[in-house]
Amino acid sequence: MPFDLSQDLAARREQNLYRSVRVAQSPQAPVMKIDGQEYLTFCSNDYLGLAQHPELVNAFKQASDEFGVGSGAAHLVNGHSYYHEKLEEALAEFTGREAAILFSTGYMANLGVVTALLDKQDAVFEDKWNHASLLDAGLLSGARFQRYLHNDLSNLQTRLARTEARRKLIVTDGVFSMDGDWADLNALSTLAKQQDAWVMVDDAHGLGVLGETGAGLCEAQNQSQDDVQVLMGTLGKGMGTAGAFVAGSKELIEYLTNFARPYIYTTAMPPAIAAATLKSIELVKNEPERRVHLQMLIKQFRQGAKQLGLNLMTSHTAIQPVVIGDAQTALQISDALRAKGIMVTAIRPPTVPQGTARLRITLSAAHSLEQLNQLLEALASLTKEMESKK
Repeated sequence: MPFDLSQDLAARREQNLYRSVRVAQSPQAPVMKIDGQEYLTFCSNDYLGLAQHPELVNAFKQASDEFGVGSGAAHLVNGHSYYHEKLEEALAEFTGREAAILFSTGYMANLGVVTALLDKQDAVFEDKWNHASLLDAGLLSGARFQRYLHNDLSNLQTRLARTEARRKLIVTDGVFSMDGDWADLNALSTLAKQQDAWVMVDDAHGLGVLGETGAGLCEAQNQSQDDVQVLMGTLGKGMGTAGAFVAGSKELIEYLTNFARPYIYTTAMPPAIAAATLKSIELVKNEPERRVHLQMLIKQFRQGAKQLGLNLMTSHTAIQPVVIGDAQTALQISDALRAKGIMVTAIRPPTVPQGTARLRITLSAAHSLEQLNQLLEALASLTKEMESKK
């Protein structure tokens, strides 16, 4: 049978790469009820602990009372509400750009931008460890697609120098979602200007968390609209809501409004989500103590993990991967932590390269120092158990 899927599923299980869904029965928080059990969680992208903030919840409720639940139509029909308009204006101001446009998800935003800007006359250059949505966007654009070595500007420069494409677009994650390190945007933008190229940054994991006001990696590295022409950010991580946006020049946003198919042909996000995100931007800007506390937790975790001899990656962000190597061992450690009441996700191929399976530990400003110490104590206990079995 051509559609006998059982063999492929069985192979995934045998390779320790099988995935399944767990059901949360409580809001996003450091302690959650999942599949009927209570866990201390270190696997959420709710970096600032805003997902269940009462002011966001209240803003959502008020807007739902006013506008209902669904937007009812695409932005270009009659689904673009007052709150959508105000959010686009606020996001442009927040990120220091002329204008912004909303998308329903980050995946759709990346597909929309790259496929709108490029075709077979063009070339796209992507960091090897970019998010899957960026890689898919590059492939679907029809442009000549090249992946440069991770954060390797020399390799990128060589590739740029060889192309005679009409448009050249350099695409990178801001903070890399599985490694936790970040791109050197100053070096990228300098190279791009030399090669008459544009830079696009996916700042999904930097927005809200990095920069003086939380505006992300571009703010932290002083990168203006002239340096990074296309800035994408998601709202479901540090901002605590849902959806995504692209910010840049007025001309870019006008172009995407007319050519980005995932924008044109998709129902707009619920107005209440936009209203809640407006409140989120206020909190991110006005409560820098959340970022200060998060940075303290990151520092404490790295110090404790190094003392335990854990194999940390070079990350100073909320994403703190512990490299295990073998997928089966990573799963076993994740299961052992869960047995101790702590949930940490084991990340395995194809999400990460073969031989680099890891525990993806993510920290949140909502975590307390006591909760962090509980994680370190559990890791210390498991490290001793594993050493005793050698």
